[in-house]
Amino acid sequence: MQVIEIKGGRGPATALRLAERPIPTPGPGEVLLRVQAAGVNRPDLLQREGLYPPPPGAPDILGLEVAGEVAVPGDGVTGWQVGDRVCALLGGGGYAEYAVVDARCLLPVPDGLELVTAAALPEALFTVWANVFEAGRLAAGETLLVHGATSGIGVTAIQMAKAAGARVIATSRGLAKTAAALALGADVSLDATEGGFDAQLDAAGSADVILDMVGAAYAERNQRVLAPGGRWVVIATQAGRAATIDLMQLMLKRQVLTGSTLRSRAADEKARLTAEVRARAWAWVVSGQVRPPIEATYPLEQAQDAHIRLEAGAHVGKMVLTL
Repeated sequence: MQVIEIKGGRGPATALRLAERPIPTPGPGEVLLRVQAAGVNRPDLLQREGLYPPPPGAPDILGLEVAGEVAVPGDGVTGWQVGDRVCALLGGGGYAEYAVVDARCLLPVPDGLELVTAAALPEALFTVWANVFEAGRLAAGETLLVHGATSGIGVTAIQMAKAAGARVIATSRGLAKTAAALALGADVSLDATEGGFDAQLDAAGSADVILDMVGAAYAERNQRVLAPGGRWVVIATQAGRAATIDLMQLMLKRQVLTGSTLRSRAADEKARLTAEVRARAWAWVVSGQVRPPIEATYPLEQAQDAHIRLEAGAHVGKMVLTL
């Protein structure tokens, strides 16, 4: 099968190479998928640069989410048949014609949903559910503040929060992105590059939950606008990892600061999360309420171009590789 390997450096033009590898064999409880589309995510860029190694037992091939068809169910797999259209969260291995998946981490692709769109769902959907709805406990009528609102995770967070009946304040960089966030359903959309950003953020009202992909550079403003009893969830540190917070304010306002990663979670935890998403959030996908916009698609052999475009930061939504 054809795969993308990391060879020859850290930059996308030199590091990513098309190669041939044997088709893997699914073990007990696993499924071999014929991959037709694979999502491209920021952790892929970090792994390419040597900064985010795959967890033990995961393939060294990039790719954390795919969509395609069941090719071979492994021993003990029930509920899935050859030819079923599915999407899945992976520990790695998505940039390839075939991928082995824990059958417990499969989700059925709804009729009429293109596999390109389905491939853009698992990583963002699972991340948002785990962080906004489980750790953040976002409820109907509350307010979610999401930074990086036009990223793959950001656009999904907007749509999922609105589907759950929450109010959304979105921040992003530039007028085109703020307009895109409004079009996706945000109630308030702020341009972080504008003068007076802090005053506008304060005027937008307090947030019950903050989904933070920025990190240290936004720590002071996040704590300032977080409501009493609010939950601040950190999932990336693109603008610094060492922050100063006011512990007295944390105590007086009963604020909760937490964070997580998804890829490093144990297989049983990912299976639990899949079951929760399928039971409680997948209906939003089936109904069309959650549909991450696709910025661009690239054939597998042009993975380096997808990385270059993602690194540029001008995108809205997801980049997807097609096979």
